[in-house]
Amino acid sequence: MTSAAANRIRLLLVDDHAIVRQGIILVLQRETDLLVVGEAATPQAALALAIEHRPDVIILDIGLGEEDGVPFIETLRARAPEARVLVLSMFDDAETVRQALLAGAAGYVAKGATSEELGTAVRAVARGDRFLHSSVAGPVIEDGLRWLRSGSSLTRREREVLSLLASGKTAIAIGHVLGISAHTVRRHLANTAVKLDLHGGGALARYATKHGLARPSPYVPARASGALSLGKGES
Repeated sequence: MTSAAANRIRLLLVDDHAIVRQGIILVLQRETDLLVVGEAATPQAALALAIEHRPDVIILDIGLGEEDGVPFIETLRARAPEARVLVLSMFDDAETVRQALLAGAAGYVAKGATSEELGTAVRAVARGDRFLHSSVAGPVIEDGLRWLRSGSSLTRREREVLSLLASGKTAIAIGHVLGISAHTVRRHLANTAVKLDLHGGGALARYATKHGLARPSPYVPARASGALSLGKGES
């Protein structure tokens, strides 16, 4: 390996959509200080490549089909501790971002980011910093402030999740409806259970029905960020 190659930031890309991986790789290949050493579509393949190639940064989409990518961050941090995890996801709600960071992610970028923003994020986490894309930093801060102000009252999102649970939907189905990950749905339910001092999904569903939170009308999915821009400096 040449000295120039040795100084490049080594990247592993994990996304279950081949066309998305190809587009992101095209973006990253324009940067002379970045080197993609592998790509994977599943957690199993990603873990094997992380152990084999020892990347500096793992760019991870936490929406890996039906699998929840948030717990996988913990697995990566345990099995490949030298790698920093940068989440690149369509999920831009504050709870998902918070759970990803708690699981060990060093940064979080929405898929609506520009190529320059992605490069900046990669370099930031590679040198040991944390990075939050501007589209998620504000909601995360506001969400934290809201939690401090709200005390034990249920949030709007918790009520939405509780309502859909009462209608018989699973965590994965609720996530599809609201545009959030199944892991985030489960965290909302766990937070709700603590606030209401209830135990189990059945108790939560009964509470929702008793207090008029169960609604028959479907929810409109939350808007998700668009695809990653392939041109530099695009907004």
